[in-house]
Amino acid sequence: MILLQAGEPLDSLGSGFASWTRLLSGPARASTGILAGVSLFAVLWLYRLLFCPLELFRAPDDVGYIAEDGRSKARAANEVRRRRKTGELPPVYPNGWYRVLDSHTLRRGEVRDVSAVGVQLAVFRGQDGKAYTVDAYCPHLGANLAVGGRVVGSCIECPFHGWKFQGVDGKCVKIPYAEKVPDFAKVRSWPCCEVNGLILVWFHCDGEDPQWTVPEQQEITQGQWVYRGRTEHFVNAHIQEIPENAADVAHLAHLHTPGILSGVDLRYTNSKTWEFVRHDWKAQWEPESEPNKHCSQMLVKHALFVFGHHWPLLDVHVVARQVGPGVVFLQFNHSFLGRGVIMHCVTPVEPLLQCVSHTIFYQSNIPPLVPKFILRAESIQFERDVMIWNNKKYVSRPLLVKEDSAIKKHRRWFSQFYSENSPQLQYQRDTLDF
Repeated sequence: MILLQAGEPLDSLGSGFASWTRLLSGPARASTGILAGVSLFAVLWLYRLLFCPLELFRAPDDVGYIAEDGRSKARAANEVRRRRKTGELPPVYPNGWYRVLDSHTLRRGEVRDVSAVGVQLAVFRGQDGKAYTVDAYCPHLGANLAVGGRVVGSCIECPFHGWKFQGVDGKCVKIPYAEKVPDFAKVRSWPCCEVNGLILVWFHCDGEDPQWTVPEQQEITQGQWVYRGRTEHFVNAHIQEIPENAADVAHLAHLHTPGILSGVDLRYTNSKTWEFVRHDWKAQWEPESEPNKHCSQMLVKHALFVFGHHWPLLDVHVVARQVGPGVVFLQFNHSFLGRGVIMHCVTPVEPLLQCVSHTIFYQSNIPPLVPKFILRAESIQFERDVMIWNNKKYVSRPLLVKEDSAIKKHRRWFSQFYSENSPQLQYQRDTLDF
C-alpha cells in the first residue's frame, strides 16, 4: 500500500518511480550487455571447438628452446643456433617433391611468396584454376613477382615493369614497352603438382624431371575425407633427422611414453603428477622394393594405459608411408574413431631450417572433434621431438647397438635422394636470426 501526504500531487509518485527505474536500468543494462557478450563468446568458442578446423602455427622460436634468466625465446633460439655443433652433414637439399602450400590457402588469381630449398618462389593460381610455381625474382631487374605481382590468365605479371611470364614454362610473353620479346626472356618454372589438398614442387639439383609421383588418396579426391585442420612447425635441424625418427623405434618408449597431459617441455614430461597416463608403442620400419624404392613404411601400434589399466577402445594402428624425402601419409583406421590421414610434409627452407606441416583429412561423417583431438595429440608428441632436434648435433657415425639396426638401414635408404651435385652446407650463417 502506498500512502500519499495531503496535497501531494499524484504524478509525483510516477516521477519518483521513474527516477528509481532510471537508476536501476543503467546497471541492469550493463549486466545484460556483459551477459550477452559472454554468452556470444561461449557460443562462438563452442562452435569453433565442435565444427571449425584446428589450425595451429608455431613460429621458429616458439618450440624446443629453453628461455632462462629473463631471455626471450628468440634470443635463446639464436644462441643455440650460433653455438651448436652441426656435425658432418649430408647434402642439405635431397631430390624430391616438397609441399609449398595447402591448396585451400591459394585462391584463383592469388600469388604467394614462399621460401623453399634455399630460394624464393612465386606460387600462384591462374584463372584456369591451376597452380604454378616460378622463381620469385624477375630476371629483368629483380623485382619479387610474388610481392605486388598480378595474375593475368595463366601468367604472372611483374609489379615493376609489367613483364608477363607464363606459369607453365616461365616464358615471357609480353613486355609492355618493347616491340619484341626476346626468346631468351624467361623465368625458371618449377615442376608443380596438386594432389591430396597440397601444392608440391619438384626439386632436383641437376634439373632432372620428376622420377616418381605423389600417390593420390582417393578418399580425399572423392570428398569422403574432408579437411579438419593443419599444424605448422619449424625445426632447426638437417632434413634427414626428421624422417630418421621412423627407424629410431627405441626413442618411442622413452620420449613418447609419458601422457600428452604432461606437455612438451622435456624437463617436466616425466612429472609424477601425470604418470598415471602412459602410452605404449610398438613400431617397425622397412623400405619398400622396386618399383617403389623411393617409399618406406612404418607400422605403429599404440595402446593407452590409465592407472595401469589398458583402454583398448583407444588402441590405434597407424601405417606411416613415406614417399620420397618430404611427404609421409599417416593413415588411421579405427573401428570406433573412423578413418583418415595426416599428410606429414617436410620442406627445407634453408640448410638447417625445415618447415613441417601436418594436414589432417578425416571421414566426413565423424564429428570434427575426433580428428581435431588426434591432430592436437600428434602435435604435442611432435613438439617433444622438436625440442630434441633443435638442440642436437648430427652424428654421421653414430654409436649403435644391435637394436638400432633400422637406423643404419634407413640412412642407406635415404641416401638415394642425394646426387653427386647435391648442395652441401659450406658454412654456418650466424646472421639469420629469428
